[in-house]
Amino acid sequence: MAYASIASLIRTMELLLTSDSPMLSLTFDLREEIIELHKKVCSIEAFLKNSEKQIHNHMAMTELEARIKGFANVAEDKIEFGLREAMITENEMQRGKAHEELRESLQRVAKDIDCVQKESKKIQHHKGNQASTLSLLQDTSSSEILPNLDVSNNMVGRDKEKKRMLEELRGGSKDELKVIPIVGMGGIGKTTLAKQVFNHPSIQSRFDVRAWATISKEYNVKEILLSLLQSIINIDDKVYSRDEAELADLLQKKLKCRRYLIVIDDVWCYKAWDDTRQCFPIDNNGSRILLTTRHTEVAIYASSSNLLLKMNLMNTDESWNLFKSKAFANESFTPELETIGEKIASKCQGLPLTIVVVAGLLSKSKRTKEEWENVAENIKSFVTKDPDEQCLRVLGLSYNYLPNELKACLLYFGIFPEDSEISVKRLVRLWIAEGFLKLEGDLEEEAKNRLQDLVDRCLVLVSQRSADGRNIKTCRIHDLVHELCLREAQSQNFLFIRNDKTESVPRVGYRWISIQGRQQTGVDVQNEHGYRSLAHKHCFWLIRMPTDDDNSPLRRIRSIFLFAAPSLSNNSNLELGHLNLIRVLDLTSVNFSSFPLQILSLFLLRYLSFSTRNSFGIPRGLRKLLNLQTFIVRGPVSSFIKFPELIWETTELRHLKLRNFYLPDPPSSSIDGERNLFWSNIQSVSGLIPYCCTKKILSRFQNIKKLCIRGHVYDYRVHEEDMDLRHLVDLHHLETLSIKVDRYQVSHWSSRFHKLPVYVPSAIHFPTKLKKLKLVGTRLSWEELNIVGQWPNLEVLKLKPNACRGLKWRPIEGGFPRLKFLLIEGTNLTRWKATNDHFPALEHLVIRHCFHLVKIPIEFADIYSLQLIELQNCKAKLVASTMRIQEEQESLGSKAVDVRSYNDLAECELNGTDSDSD
Repeated sequence: MAYASIASLIRTMELLLTSDSPMLSLTFDLREEIIELHKKVCSIEAFLKNSEKQIHNHMAMTELEARIKGFANVAEDKIEFGLREAMITENEMQRGKAHEELRESLQRVAKDIDCVQKESKKIQHHKGNQASTLSLLQDTSSSEILPNLDVSNNMVGRDKEKKRMLEELRGGSKDELKVIPIVGMGGIGKTTLAKQVFNHPSIQSRFDVRAWATISKEYNVKEILLSLLQSIINIDDKVYSRDEAELADLLQKKLKCRRYLIVIDDVWCYKAWDDTRQCFPIDNNGSRILLTTRHTEVAIYASSSNLLLKMNLMNTDESWNLFKSKAFANESFTPELETIGEKIASKCQGLPLTIVVVAGLLSKSKRTKEEWENVAENIKSFVTKDPDEQCLRVLGLSYNYLPNELKACLLYFGIFPEDSEISVKRLVRLWIAEGFLKLEGDLEEEAKNRLQDLVDRCLVLVSQRSADGRNIKTCRIHDLVHELCLREAQSQNFLFIRNDKTESVPRVGYRWISIQGRQQTGVDVQNEHGYRSLAHKHCFWLIRMPTDDDNSPLRRIRSIFLFAAPSLSNNSNLELGHLNLIRVLDLTSVNFSSFPLQILSLFLLRYLSFSTRNSFGIPRGLRKLLNLQTFIVRGPVSSFIKFPELIWETTELRHLKLRNFYLPDPPSSSIDGERNLFWSNIQSVSGLIPYCCTKKILSRFQNIKKLCIRGHVYDYRVHEEDMDLRHLVDLHHLETLSIKVDRYQVSHWSSRFHKLPVYVPSAIHFPTKLKKLKLVGTRLSWEELNIVGQWPNLEVLKLKPNACRGLKWRPIEGGFPRLKFLLIEGTNLTRWKATNDHFPALEHLVIRHCFHLVKIPIEFADIYSLQLIELQNCKAKLVASTMRIQEEQESLGSKAVDVRSYNDLAECELNGTDSDSD
């Protein structure tokens, strides 16, 4: 986490040096000092990166990293406190004093860096002399951590994986060498499966030689060679004394012309595989190499023809069977214990390691119904109290081997409550606002790449993907990974959790506060202390209890998250002035009656999110939030937000999301010149009312990628002379467009707006990069929709309720040439005339609540790209027509399309269908 603190400090200084920075004028006369300081801090960053690659014992860095983290945090505090004073001071003399104090702070920080640099030079000469006292993580392999776990041939719950692996080892061409990776998160059973097939009788009889070696990250090639050789020959002192090259040559000779099975267990990186694979002869005699890894990219790199086995979490039945085999063995058990046992197995969330550990501990000591019920209610606490901490230590290896930059990304998941399904958009925007990532170019895409890296390392689980399958929409982490994140983040004074069990005050040094009190349901009644719930109490503790203490830890907090917080019907008592350095204020679960004016004093704020049930105007003082990147206000259809003209002064804005909002025309001139007339950083705008879609406004969204236009029918009717969607063509980077009319207003629809293409007479009036379109309540005719079919790069089309009207749809020939995903929902469509020429690239078709449609064109059987058809709440005749498409494809010898039919939305989402949320 020292790296995260240094990266944040560097980002803070770079923002001050950027030519278009809104705070440039505050630090212009300090530019030389900041540049010199920036160079020194960058040298510390380079040292941390080098230490990651070169210092083999990472624990030796613990003490120095703690010092670096502390220094970086203090340095950033001093800089930002100085900036804040300069920003809030209006008196010229006082501002000059604030500048001098900031200059002195920069000089003190420079001296601190010099001391840290001296320490870093010392540690480079004394590698490996220190040990960590903070972490439970160890530099070893998972098989060494868990020597007492059963990895015998009695493996339960992995029959499909075992069958496939045996087929791969025994089958295929007799003349080819196959490399088969098994990939999955720590504790999922990779090594257990490998040992099971390694010792299977059919494998023993098939291969002349079988050998096993465990790598781990800090591997030694000579030890690996000796480990493999001991399965083939007797290792004596003479063999042991040979060097690496001689042992590699000996292994080559012993394996030459023999059919061998080699298992390389626990491979962490490409180099480990490259260093070992060259030791094996490439004989075309059906030999096999099986490797296990937690990293998907390593598995793909090593595999033969992308052949790999991805081990997923166990389902409910598999979990129960494994638990039963370990907890009861061959003993009988009562029905009441079976019921509780099934609950315990389910709460282990499909991770075999957890199931085995819990079952083993229960089988040894706990047999009463009451004891089992207690474990079922407190499963995570029971696992983490395991005296050997087997589960956390195995998962801890994955954390320990992460690059420094990714460690902060993973620990950040601890902010969210357990079992949360997290929006990826929200997550990456928060990462960017925090500043602990060093990102260049497209910040959101770079942040998503970091998330993908965590997914590839099997630490983050994908919950939902986008309609085209390319992007992750929501993600989550296993409860044990969540516990690991909490422990590490709290041990390093980064994250403070306040909940129903913890009501203490954070220590100085904490950066993130997460309040996770449960919301009380039922009648809203205050208790004797005036609080309606514990969540209410926690909320008031934070944002209604100011402090005058300059050393208060709250003054140095960077991020605050309120989950399950109460409504604040009156903002007048809100106190936020003590949150001087706050960057992230995620109050999504809090309903404000109006915009809280106290937020305007948080000059360093980058991310703001809250909810409301009302309509109101944003005050002119919003321009004070010069660093604001993301602004989100959630609310019902009836809520409406109006921005002042000075909103255009917030030039750092990247994401603006509200239910419905009015955006005024930008001013023709400003104090700072033309710079303020454009939102050059804007990436997404959601909720813009239609009569704001004018040339003056749309032309200011230079780099926007996602735009959602939303409003009532009336909003589309007023100022029609100004609204013209043809101006969208000027948005050259726009990839996603949504046009929504709130559903309850459809019955009052104006006939004048039935024809949206009045404003868009041809496909040439839309951006060429546009890939995704969502229409809700637009009531276009199907003939008018064919104009959309001419868009050259459209890949995703979602027609939500009342998007189109009419009984018959006949697409034009050559339409939708690149469309991969098509959703049709809530229409009165009865006849659909189409061929494979209309949707030549279609991969995924979803039809929901189309009660009048009885047939999908049989010609869809000729769409060779079509992989999946999903039907929800549709007629049996429609389902039957998809079955005929399946049969037609099978008769043609093609791979039949997968057809899934659901009765309700919950079942549909459970099976992974795109949820269509923004």
